[in-house]
Amino acid sequence: MTTSLSPSHRARDVRSADHRTLEQAGLRGLPALEPRPPLHLVAPEGQLQVHTAPYRGSYGTVLSQALRSAGLGSRVMVAQFLKGGVVQGPDAAVTLCDRLIWMRPAVLECLSQPAAQAESAVVDAVQSIWSACSTHLSRGDLDQLVLDELGLAIAFGYLDEQEVLCRLEQRPASMDVIITGPSIPDSLMALADQVTELRRGF
Repeated sequence: MTTSLSPSHRARDVRSADHRTLEQAGLRGLPALEPRPPLHLVAPEGQLQVHTAPYRGSYGTVLSQALRSAGLGSRVMVAQFLKGGVVQGPDAAVTLCDRLIWMRPAVLECLSQPAAQAESAVVDAVQSIWSACSTHLSRGDLDQLVLDELGLAIAFGYLDEQEVLCRLEQRPASMDVIITGPSIPDSLMALADQVTELRRGF
C-alpha cells in the first residue's frame, strides 16, 4: 500500500533532509526569515534650490530642466522678475508643453535700476509677478516653481525680503522651488536645501 504525502509534508521532509546534510558538513542553515512589514510609500518632499553666479549663466540650465519636468508631466511655472520686452504679465503668460507657465513683468525693457528710480507702473508689474507666485505657493498647485533674478528684485527694492522669506518658509512640502541669478540674500541662502554656485576662471 502506497502512502502519498501532502505538499506541506513533502516540503518539511526536504527541509529536514537539507538541515541534516548541512549539520553533517559542519554548517548551519540560515534562520527562518520573519515576514516583512508592508512597504509604506513616502510622500514626495520638495526642495528649495539656489543656482547662483556672479554673472548671468545659471538660468539656461534650470530652464532646460523645467522644460524636461513639464514634458514628463510635472506642473511647472517659471517667473522672471526683471526681464521685460515681451509685455507678458500674469494675464498674458505663455504656456509651453501644456504644463509650463512662463511669465515676465508687463514692461518694455529689462530692468536694471532700483525701484526708487522706476515708475510706479514698473514696480507694480514686478510685484504682480510675485503676487502670482505667492498665490501658487499658497495653493500648492505646482510641482516646480522657478524664480529667476528674485535676489536682484529684492536688492533693487521691488520686493520685500521678509515677505518673500515668510512665503517661502510656508511653501508646500511637495513643491520644488528653484531660485536663480546673482545677489541671493543670505536669508534665502540659509533656507536653501541645495546651493549650486557657478564660477569662472577654473
